[in-house]
Amino acid sequence: MSTAPDTPAAPVPGAAGAAPLRVALVGYGPAGSFFHAPLIAATPGLVLDTIVTGSQERRAQARAEHPEVRFADTAEELWTGAAPDLVVLASPNRTHVPLATAALEAGLPVVVDKPLAGTAEEARKLAALADSRGLLLTVFQNRRWDSDFLTLRALLADGALGDVHRFESRFERWRPHLKGGWRESGDPAEIGGLLYDLGSHLVDQALTLFGPARGVYAESDVLRPGAAADDDSFVAITHTSGVRSHLWMSATTARLGPRFRVLGSAAGYVTHGLDPQEAALREGRRPGDGTAWGVEPESAWGTLGAEESVRPVPSLPGDYPAFYAAVASALREGTAPPVTALEAAATLEVIEAARRSAATGQAVTL
Repeated sequence: MSTAPDTPAAPVPGAAGAAPLRVALVGYGPAGSFFHAPLIAATPGLVLDTIVTGSQERRAQARAEHPEVRFADTAEELWTGAAPDLVVLASPNRTHVPLATAALEAGLPVVVDKPLAGTAEEARKLAALADSRGLLLTVFQNRRWDSDFLTLRALLADGALGDVHRFESRFERWRPHLKGGWRESGDPAEIGGLLYDLGSHLVDQALTLFGPARGVYAESDVLRPGAAADDDSFVAITHTSGVRSHLWMSATTARLGPRFRVLGSAAGYVTHGLDPQEAALREGRRPGDGTAWGVEPESAWGTLGAEESVRPVPSLPGDYPAFYAAVASALREGTAPPVTALEAAATLEVIEAARRSAATGQAVTL
């Protein structure tokens, strides 16, 4: 399938220096409070205007962190009252398609947290709707702006690894006890489980680096007592470029593997640990607060080389703020979105193939 960028949305009228674009954030759980709200608030040209949540506890939290914000009980209030300039959906996965559809039909540009939808077909329909209305539709694939990912992209651009033949990538955790909630639900309508959660990041990164997939093989298990959704999965992608991506996502890993191991004809690149931005956001740090943002300590740098001839590679700073800066630019100037809905559809096509492969034990050709 094609992964060509969507047609850029028509720019929002207004010259440079105009009033900030008013953003309505739907959902103030972990995604909304730790990621979207602080990044929106830190982006020049955007202002966090409204948060949609019926939880009084979450309203109190949001008011303490964003004193000027307004509240709405339901998303429907956003398209029946004074419409915002942008709607951001950080709500449960099952709501992404209906709420994005309603927002686009109301003439509002939309950012959707990953995954955009439960199926590639639904994602493509949303892309077509946004295109027909000339509206921005983009997906929050923030891991494209991880420190290690940006560093790897730079190494690939420089040809430092030669011809890459294998890309190994892991999001592994040790969480032997269930946390509860819709993400661990076995109800297909919830679109839960790690293939959709962490897999959305891993597959998106692999396709971004090495291009479309032509084949998928997967293994997926439910290992923790009482669990109903996949919590330990492996996905192998054969790209049309010839590169093979091996992706692990797990909540049951007592000993973690490398974050990246990338093997090429000239050298390999290995990293461990996670980009520091998520931890910083959860600790209450914010971009622009006077501290270095997204910078990894030297002890976390990856290594490049072959056998015993290896050297550390300074990590480029992670840059989650770049996502919303690109959103603001797309709305103001009509530039391309940071992530297209068709790219999200390509990721979902791989995830759907992985689910079929895991269920049958057979590789799936795309």
